[in-house]
Amino acid sequence: MSSGTANGSSMELGECIQNTGFHEDDKTEDAVGGDEENRTSTVRMSPGREEDTYTQIKPYAGMPKEVLLLYSVQARYRLPREILFWLTIVCTLALVALTITVIVMSPRCLSWWQSSPVYQIYPRSFKDSDSDGIGDLKGILDKLDHFQYLNIKAIWISPFYKSPMKDFGYDVEDFRDIDPLFGSMQDFDDLLAAMHDKGLKLIMDFIPNHTSDTHQWFNLSSSGHAQYKDYYIWANCNTTHAPNNWVSVFGNSSWTYVEERQQCYYHQFLKEQPDLNFRNPHVRREMTEIVRFWLEKGVDGFRMDAVKHILEAKHLRDEPQVDPQQDPDTIDTEFELHHDYTTTQLGLHDILQAWRGEMDVYSREPGRYRFMVAESYDYEETDKTMMYYGTPHVKESDFPFNFYLMDLPTNLTGTGAQGLVNLWMANMPVGKWPNWVVGNHDKPRISSSVGQEYIKVINMLLLTLPGTPTTYYGEEIGMVNINVTIDEIQDPFGKFNPNASRDPQRSPMQWSDGPNAGFSDANHTWLPLHPHHTTVNVEAQQKDSGSVLSQYRALSLLRQTQLPLHRGWMCYIWSDADVFAFLREIDGLDKAFLVVLNFGADSVINLSAITELPEQLTLHMSTNQENYGMPVIKSSIATARGEGLLLEYSTHMRFNPGHASQCFVSEKACYLGALDILYKC
Repeated sequence: MSSGTANGSSMELGECIQNTGFHEDDKTEDAVGGDEENRTSTVRMSPGREEDTYTQIKPYAGMPKEVLLLYSVQARYRLPREILFWLTIVCTLALVALTITVIVMSPRCLSWWQSSPVYQIYPRSFKDSDSDGIGDLKGILDKLDHFQYLNIKAIWISPFYKSPMKDFGYDVEDFRDIDPLFGSMQDFDDLLAAMHDKGLKLIMDFIPNHTSDTHQWFNLSSSGHAQYKDYYIWANCNTTHAPNNWVSVFGNSSWTYVEERQQCYYHQFLKEQPDLNFRNPHVRREMTEIVRFWLEKGVDGFRMDAVKHILEAKHLRDEPQVDPQQDPDTIDTEFELHHDYTTTQLGLHDILQAWRGEMDVYSREPGRYRFMVAESYDYEETDKTMMYYGTPHVKESDFPFNFYLMDLPTNLTGTGAQGLVNLWMANMPVGKWPNWVVGNHDKPRISSSVGQEYIKVINMLLLTLPGTPTTYYGEEIGMVNINVTIDEIQDPFGKFNPNASRDPQRSPMQWSDGPNAGFSDANHTWLPLHPHHTTVNVEAQQKDSGSVLSQYRALSLLRQTQLPLHRGWMCYIWSDADVFAFLREIDGLDKAFLVVLNFGADSVINLSAITELPEQLTLHMSTNQENYGMPVIKSSIATARGEGLLLEYSTHMRFNPGHASQCFVSEKACYLGALDILYKC
């Protein structure tokens, strides 16, 4: 060994210290080359220190490569290392395989339009913020907490475009502007931003079939402008003879003569609502640009209004009469003709599918799916309605509105209710999502049509069926139609036929028992208020646990939290003159629900024949009482007139496997309790 110098100080190698941690057997020592190879040195530094300082150089800090390799090949080190390596590989592959399996086998998550009721607002009647007696966008903004209270996340607002208001916004003068009656574009932007901040989605009305006769396009078309002359449907005629016998939805001829052009234009609704010509590619492009305009603003979906009217036959032939013997000159209502040439024409679904494609482009952002619902009244043509779902390979609307439950007033029995539900479920394409509507701005309020005693049981039906329910404003508190005198009529349809006025179901929302029901501070509201607003209002019902509002809220919350109610099977098990009953269950989960709805007289039903039901069930909710948790025997389930029961039970037996004809599910899913997940089964 030799000495060295660093920074003027001498370093001497001192005595070696045996490292006992590296004693090996003789064979190992021989292979290494003797004791010298298994010794370490200490370094003693001098001068510059009062005492010698020794620093031990440990073998694992400076083990030569040859020594490391020597130990690494020994069986006692190599075997554990290889076991750990392959165990890591196997565990990693198992986790990857499990993740892929869960992804592949898991049903898709419900979108926002499937997991919440849709709430329809008629903006003129919801809340007035500027004391003019008419509701507006700021008024809606002021009441957003109402939707959170109800656990509603999707809001459909009827038209608020700039309009001369001949049909209260369904006659659009400018598709890219807000009517001053409702506010400004800034008010809309503020409303949309506030809704999104609260987790709410906004669905707009899109009105593709027609514009207002004050729209710039129509003014240019009427004057024969080269670019716009075919934006609408024109035909040769004179002041006394229309091109054909086509009749407006509002009554009388659907043709109106324009002196300037010396022709008639076609309108399926009011004469102030001329039909667009969708056989003109420029019109289709214009309307697609309007869809993009609102999607760019961030709206979450569209209700496509009156879609069956979008196209008409090019030949303009007379439509067949319902009564061939009727004098053609006396035909003046839509019900006197078969609408073979003015509704659901070839090419209609191509237009809707193109709009769906545009919306899909804007749906690529996670959590921003753009929803589309088609509105078409085809009561006796179920096959036509179902076509709006699209095909297995081409998307169209997420669902067409289902108006069958609006016929409950004429089918108010247990058997009648089941028949209306089954009419949709039995005809709906496999894998599609159902929906339910009991009222809107065009039809009388359900509580007026069937009686207020049935509003709770109807809300229970609406919120326990599979699919998406739509609630018209006021249904959550049981509002009824108002009486409107002839002098008070605002609805243009009502001015043509007072008995068909839609004003009664459009009265202002009843928020409190204060002046104007808390709707407005104005001296006069655009429509009268119902006198019962002093007792039937949001404020009063929030304080009453047995109110229509409180029970609606409870069902809305339950629908979200209980798997059988929002993902499970629906199975009919009973219907008679009074009662309609069905099960909600999901495979793999013992908890299930029995819904018993009374649409007639007091009744007791015996479900002993349903072996899948346990002998005793638990009352989860009743529309008539609060003694929840009470046991109910399946052989004697009693309901009063207009009462609904939600019964909970636990069983290992499923009803759906042996009763396929009585059961429906949109997308089958099973529950795996061990992992607390749903999977495809």
